[in-house]
Amino acid sequence: MILANTVTTDLTLSDEIEQTRTYKVSTDKIQGIADGLTALQQTIEHILNTERFEYPVYTLDYGLRTDDLIGKDREYVEAELQRRIRECLLADDRITGVDNFQFSVNGDEMLCTFDVESVYKTVSMSKAVTV
Repeated sequence: MILANTVTTDLTLSDEIEQTRTYKVSTDKIQGIADGLTALQQTIEHILNTERFEYPVYTLDYGLRTDDLIGKDREYVEAELQRRIRECLLADDRITGVDNFQFSVNGDEMLCTFDVESVYKTVSMSKAVTV
């Protein structure tokens, strides 16, 4: 008598967002727990303020590269910054779009403001770079 081993599994695919619960971090201390939109905003700020390729603890696709924009033409910096911000933020599954870019220059600093559309709601963010 030959017994056949069979394995059955019931797999279910889900579009449910995983929990985003994390530590709420200020500039100099941990202040409790953040979740949902607050956790996402913290993640966005961390990505935008981490220079890509600078820290070996992060993967090569984490952060925003800005150090090579210094001394470049304004039009180039605007186009490149827009592309780079979209690229690094859209890697997060909670972010569905990055739009409405606006730029202003004051001396050697360019301020880029933009809207981040997420599964929670749309929030305005900004990033200043030296040009």
